[in-house]
Amino acid sequence: MLRQFLPVSALLLGSAFLLFAGGINGLILPVRGNIEGFSAISLGLLGTGWALGYVSGCLMTPALVARVGHVRAFGALAAIAAISMLASAIQITPWAWIVLRGVCGFCFAGAAMIVESWLSEQSTPETRGRIFGVYTMVNLAASTAGSLMLTIGDPSGFLFFALAAIFYCMALVPTALSSSSTPAPLVTVKLNLRALWRNSPVAVFAVFWVGVSNAAFGTLAAVYAQNVGLVLAAVSLFISIPILAGAVIQMPVGLLSDRMDRRKVLVGVAALALVADLAFILLAPDGRALNLTLAALLGGSIYAMYPVIVAHANDHAEPGTAIQISGGLLLTFGIGSIIGPTVAGLAMAEIGVRALFLTTAVSHGVVILYTLWRISKREAVADADKSSFQPINAGRTSALQTVEVSQQAPETTS
Repeated sequence: MLRQFLPVSALLLGSAFLLFAGGINGLILPVRGNIEGFSAISLGLLGTGWALGYVSGCLMTPALVARVGHVRAFGALAAIAAISMLASAIQITPWAWIVLRGVCGFCFAGAAMIVESWLSEQSTPETRGRIFGVYTMVNLAASTAGSLMLTIGDPSGFLFFALAAIFYCMALVPTALSSSSTPAPLVTVKLNLRALWRNSPVAVFAVFWVGVSNAAFGTLAAVYAQNVGLVLAAVSLFISIPILAGAVIQMPVGLLSDRMDRRKVLVGVAALALVADLAFILLAPDGRALNLTLAALLGGSIYAMYPVIVAHANDHAEPGTAIQISGGLLLTFGIGSIIGPTVAGLAMAEIGVRALFLTTAVSHGVVILYTLWRISKREAVADADKSSFQPINAGRTSALQTVEVSQQAPETTS
């Protein structure tokens, strides 16, 4: 089994460095911005900038790679991401950070797509599921470890900006020195809202609102945690535990959705998320234990919804269109991610930090209501006609190439 991973070990190591740097990057900016007195609106716009850059990177990276090649493109993107982190440490102003965060999002999406296409090319149909399973675990562990790094030093200094820049640069070393052949051109997926909506209105509607809620929480959770009095170590856990909970719960939720109407599973998971939202608002927890418990419940719910939505959409997809459907949903998720942090930031500035969960509660509430209405209008897909459920991490750790590979690895659910 070890021989299967040796040819892709350099790519896995490069991805680990990339996600480790991304974990630091994603947490140090809102934490440091809150220390500097940035408004909740400007901190929310950090998430909007990231999402804009990320979506742009997904769309534009294939053309960049076609022009200069995989190795050069990856090296340039990793270097620019490092520059953006160092520039953020030099120019500590909200508007500079919003722009630089967008630049970093663009680079991150492009670099992830290149690594994923390379992994796909180096694997076989028999090993692809296992390799991408390990890839997902490596990314999850690296991102979590990066977030937890903030517990070792003072976030008001230069350390974590430099550390993130160092690991962005380290990410390009394994791929630059790899002797693996370069992969085929990257997949380009065009967003066709009309086709997506005709295929599954529930999927399009829900994935947009899940993008709103997930991006709002992912961007501003650290700001909430700081403002309710959690120490830095607890803030890091408040960010990390929801991601881990989402990873753990995906497979049980996926197995359940394979056995019943996926829309009902989506309603149930969204209802759990809504319970967590309302608990944050009504209980107003200020202690570590209850905040972390509710964060785990919320994370387990919100990060399990996306793969259920993708599976539901693919249940209705015509043969040969799975990549267009799934890639279009990822981009629709990105559009929601652009809006969510801005709306949540405005709400937090006007109402208070717990308004973050008012934003997520509205998102989950409308998903529940619309999905219940659609259940009454359209029959469920027969179990025999369902596509196979594939665990997917949407957002900072996934790109269009991951979606393509998930459609090429049916052996992972056998």
